[in-house]
Amino acid sequence: MVAVPAPEATHSARALFVRRAAWRWEEIAFWICAALSYFIFPGHLVLLTQAMITGLFVVSLDIMFGYAGIPSFGHAAFFGIGAYTAGILARDWWGDPLLGLVAGALVAGLAGAICSQLVARLHGIAMLMVTLGIGLICYEIANKWNSLTGGDDGLQGMQITPLLGLFTFDIDGRVGFIYSFIVIFVLYLLARRLVNSPFGLALKGIRENVRRVPALGIGVRVQLAMAFTISAAMAGVAGALLAETTQYIALEVLGFDRSISVQIALVLGGIGSLIGGMIGAVVYTVLRDQLSLINPAYWDFWVGLVLVIIVMSGTGGVTGILRRSVDWVIARVKR
Repeated sequence: MVAVPAPEATHSARALFVRRAAWRWEEIAFWICAALSYFIFPGHLVLLTQAMITGLFVVSLDIMFGYAGIPSFGHAAFFGIGAYTAGILARDWWGDPLLGLVAGALVAGLAGAICSQLVARLHGIAMLMVTLGIGLICYEIANKWNSLTGGDDGLQGMQITPLLGLFTFDIDGRVGFIYSFIVIFVLYLLARRLVNSPFGLALKGIRENVRRVPALGIGVRVQLAMAFTISAAMAGVAGALLAETTQYIALEVLGFDRSISVQIALVLGGIGSLIGGMIGAVVYTVLRDQLSLINPAYWDFWVGLVLVIIVMSGTGGVTGILRRSVDWVIARVKR
């Protein structure tokens, strides 16, 4: 005998997913502001592009950590793999931007799929140590294999062809901004669809109680491996975008500092909300840029202070602060 769900239950489940997938005001506001920034800040398009790329990188970590509960100190490994894949392809073979994106996603996703078979078997601190080890291994391989990666000198000599054969990447960053904006927005839509699907709910269940979820017929290792792979592929796209828009890759893309900075950006924006990753990346990029101008030697101190204040406030990052502020204003207006 097969139990068939009642129509009422199916309808209520569908309604639940529709409500969960509804766009929040902060998402709409962010993407409108991101699009308008092209016209408002024409002299800072390169910085804005890097902020959006960092946002995609943070969103990829949010899928892994915020939804699946997989902590990582080596997520930069997949960002760097995507960057080097696109860069080497453009230097030694063909510099088509879209081809570089696909190649970066595939190679980083394949690396993530291989690593996920190990990470999905672990828990807690063991995950952190293994992901840290993966990051350090990739960094040293790139440093040692300098004939391919350029080592400490970085990967140079990339020849990026015009996008779709029509739009040449300019020094002002106009084409790079529009190109990155479209790619990142499409991937953000896919990420929203993913986390608001039954797969996304399964990941949240694993994050909340990994021991109880198997009783519901959910394969924990399979789900975690899939989340890890998807996250790695998305990070690879972010790395490929950085390589194509800057046409230079420093060894730092694989560094431990980048893995930590993406963690900071995620906490600043708000864990487990996707849009928090994008907001956190912009906040972190602007903070780092402005504070390094004001206080070049000690700007890390001020970033750390802001991070401590936000964490201790328990507001859920900048996104949580914005939501509470708007709710408070609405409540006051209704009175």
